[in-house]
This record gives sequence, C-alpha cells and structure tokens, in this order.
Amino acid sequence: MRKRGFVEVDVFGAVAYRGNPLAVVLEAEGLSADQMLDFTRWTNFSEATFLLPPTSPEADYKVRIFTQRGELPFAGHPTLGTCHAWLEAGGKPRSPDRIVQECGAGNVPIKRQNGKLAFAAPPLLRSGPVEEAFLANVAEVLGIPRAAILDSQWIDNGPGWVGVMLKDRDAVLAVQADFSRYKGPGHLDVGLVGPHPSGSDCAFEVRALFAGENNAMIEDPVTGSLNASLAQWLLTTGKAKAPYCTSQGTKLGRQGRPEITRDEGGAIWIGGNTFTCVQGSVDL
Repeated sequence: MRKRGFVEVDVFGAVAYRGNPLAVVLEAEGLSADQMLDFTRWTNFSEATFLLPPTSPEADYKVRIFTQRGELPFAGHPTLGTCHAWLEAGGKPRSPDRIVQECGAGNVPIKRQNGKLAFAAPPLLRSGPVEEAFLANVAEVLGIPRAAILDSQWIDNGPGWVGVMLKDRDAVLAVQADFSRYKGPGHLDVGLVGPHPSGSDCAFEVRALFAGENNAMIEDPVTGSLNASLAQWLLTTGKAKAPYCTSQGTKLGRQGRPEITRDEGGAIWIGGNTFTCVQGSVDL
C-alpha cells in the first residue's frame, strides 16, 4: 500500500457540486487494471481516472479511464477533470495553451478557452442511420411511440451511443426508460436530445441513459463524450449552430452546462467548468 495524491473534481457544472463528479488518482504507477477497477467501483462514481507518465512523445500525460463496468478508451468529463487535476498538481504542458492527453483512444488535444478547459471531439467510430427494427426497439425501451422519434443517428465515439432526437425539452425530460425491453446484442447507450424554446440560455436538453443491474435505468449526470458526438451530428446536419450550450442532469438535480464551439478549421470543442471539491490522498 502506498499513499497517492487524490482529488475529486466537479466537471461541467454551472457551479460547483452541480455537474458530474470524477475521482482522480495521481501518480498511479504500479497499479494493475484490477486494482483500478476495484477502486472505481468502491468510489461509486460513474468514472475514476488514473494519471500516469506519457508513453507517447507528443503527450503531456497519460490517463486510464474506468467505469463501474470496466476500462474506456475515452470519455469526456474524465478528460477535462483529469486535465484540471494534472494542471493543479503542477503539470507543465509543452505548449502554454494546448495540453495533449494520451489515453486508450490515442492523443486528445485539450485547450484553455475563456478560463475553462475544452477537448477536441474525437472521430466517430460508427455513424450513419439507425436500422428501423433497432430504432423501434429503442422506442420501446424509452416507453414512447416510434413516431415520437423525430430523427436518429449512430454517434458512437467509444461508449456506443445511439442519438435520438425528440420534439422538445419536455419530451426528453418525460422519458422513463425500461431497459428490460431491450432485445438487441450487447448493451444499449441512448443519448436523448430535444431543443429548448427559442431564446433560452441553452439550445438543447440532453440525457444519457443506459442499463444498470437488473436492467434498471441509469442516467449519467453530464456526459462529455455524448455532447461531443451529438455536436458532430447536429452541426454537420444543420440542426445546430455553434457556439451553443446544452443542459444536462436536470432530472438528477444537476445543472450541467457543456459548451460547444467550432474553430476556423472546423474542429468541434467541448468545454465547461472544472472545480476541485475534495483533495487529499488514498492508500492504494
């Protein structure tokens, strides 16, 4: 056992304690994947991350990202929260305004913008239309008529997201999914999106839904990977115009506010607030 630096970071919240929490273990050298998974499950957070020296010559640090189910190659709120923790612990990026994170998905650029951090949306692993039979089953899982789904798209950048657009914010918030109705292979991760009224502070309401134990619905408070892939879908099809922000976590009493921008080169960036809420050490 060894004492290692440890922080809990709130990510994407409009204010501290209203976003998505992340556990970050600093100086994680020597830990096995099983130890990382055990610790993640113990925290009961959706994700925990483990900071390591980079192996890529272009990267500033390396991170391993774990959920309650296992390791992920990439995830959004862990990316921003880990970068925040690394910088706060004294990390010095090669470039003052650009940080490069090494993870299972490769090297991910992160930048500072308006006093916040933002990551570049990674390329989609799967995109395109959703098969009609599969979409009908998704509607059944969501407990809504098939006609209530106005549009859909595969928007998988790692977790396996299928994007589903509903009429408006209220329709998104009314969904109570039953994942025992899912008939497909593997697990189902659904990203719901619906527009807010014109003139609202946020452009869209977003929810991230997936199955837990005994097919119980689990909702992620604020999800960077989902907001990234939704932005790639909505911006490329003209359903949204950057910059915009989304609202997520409303049903859970959170106030997530991911911010989506697009630079002159066409790259999409997902940013938001990061706050250190707990700081200390853990024996691992």
